[in-house]
Amino acid sequence: MVKIKRALISVSDKNGIVEFAKELNAQGIEIISTGGTAKILKENNIPAVEISDYTGFPEMLDGRVKTLHPKIHAGLLALRDNENHLEQLKRQNIGFIDMVVINLYPFEQTVKKSNVSLEEAIENIDIGGPSMLRSAAKNYKGVAVISDTKDYSKIIQELKETNGSISSKTLEILGKKVFRLTSSYDQAIYNYLEKKPFVGKELTDTLNLSYQKVQDLRYGENPHQKAAFYASNINFGFAKYRQLHGKELSFNNILDLEAAYKIVVEFNEPAAAIVKHMNPCGVSCNNNLKNAFVSAWNCDSLSAFGGIIGLNKEVDAYTAKAIVKAGFLECVIAPKFGHKALSFLTQKKNLRLIELGVDFKINNEFDFKKVEGGILLQDKDISVFDPTTIKTVTKRKPTKLELKALVFAAKVAKHVRSNAIVIAKGTRTLGIGAGLTSRVDSVWLALKKALKKDLKNSVLASDAFFPKEDGVRLAIKNGVKAIIQPGGSIQDEAIIKLCDKFNIAMVFTGIRHFKH
Repeated sequence: MVKIKRALISVSDKNGIVEFAKELNAQGIEIISTGGTAKILKENNIPAVEISDYTGFPEMLDGRVKTLHPKIHAGLLALRDNENHLEQLKRQNIGFIDMVVINLYPFEQTVKKSNVSLEEAIENIDIGGPSMLRSAAKNYKGVAVISDTKDYSKIIQELKETNGSISSKTLEILGKKVFRLTSSYDQAIYNYLEKKPFVGKELTDTLNLSYQKVQDLRYGENPHQKAAFYASNINFGFAKYRQLHGKELSFNNILDLEAAYKIVVEFNEPAAAIVKHMNPCGVSCNNNLKNAFVSAWNCDSLSAFGGIIGLNKEVDAYTAKAIVKAGFLECVIAPKFGHKALSFLTQKKNLRLIELGVDFKINNEFDFKKVEGGILLQDKDISVFDPTTIKTVTKRKPTKLELKALVFAAKVAKHVRSNAIVIAKGTRTLGIGAGLTSRVDSVWLALKKALKKDLKNSVLASDAFFPKEDGVRLAIKNGVKAIIQPGGSIQDEAIIKLCDKFNIAMVFTGIRHFKH
């Protein structure tokens, strides 16, 4: 246990600090403070000693130097059970600082602002704060170091229960928390100055990643595996989701939810995607959300059972009724749920409803996959082709309707595990072949999924080139009239001739979308 007699408070985020300091004062704890923090404490009638009065040295360099002083750091670093340390403090007339309450300049929030200058970013690099935090955390056995505003209430409760002391267990927890904070803070600065892991076309020699736990999950890929969700930025991307209803999420739920949402945000018109095991079972765009969902569901309702629904518009009552009628589904993710929609959907007590705002964006920082002992790093696949630059390689060009369907199918194929084949008509999928080791098998599977539908004048999208004629021949035999693919196979010439023979339109995009 450490008895708290003197605390140093210097915070950028002032939320909760007045209430916290009042409790410290009520406990008879002396408070030392800096600049703006001291000002707000005094305005609220909380006694506080200015840092310059305590050290006998003025703040200087526009506040860049104020706590970098031996009287501060010696008071934090001195070992309380070391006679030599105690004698040195006595000779220099330096007292202990038993608690520091510090949060850092808002560097990450600053650099997120549009058009932030390098000078402004640099001025928001905290020096004194991390220095005091590290000094206190190094000596955590003798100093309570509070770096998280969420800990204020717990610390006050403990002080009240122990007559002004903090337990060894709490001290250790607080100390470890600091090093996590300072390492992520430094990483944020490095990431900003470096801009991203890629320097031109090269990669940096060292990659440091920092993630913060968002929540524990129900379980991992399987019920016997523990899991949690960590975010690199809790204010960006999927980390901003809100769960409105249903059971807690699992590891697989989050993967499928993101996969479903990434598909539908490709489209401006109302769109729906149903995902299982990170592959879409059905995708559709329509003039209204209900029709989009029904078309996506009808693509492969057997596979869609127990799936995850992604929607790109606010969910209305009509769409909600259709979802309830469809059968068992795990989750629905959308930018927003209307009040009437929620009244229908919440009747299913286990259906997870996830809201992720319309400002959801996919950044181009990097994508990585874990392997044993390391990670693979790459640019994200956010490449999109311009329909006006598609190259028609056959004698027949696609009609306007076919071209619209081809573009739709190609956008979907980008989100399907390789080898990926998408058969579509208009802006709805008829069948999807995913994750097979042979492209012709993926064509066969997509056709099988679409077997009971009218395939006449349908279109086909492939995520990569066709290595042989067999897959194309099978598609033509079953009614496909237009094909979109990257091109680049040594068999391209033979495949183009085959298409010309049967009056099939084929276009090349020049962009491959393998998804492992």
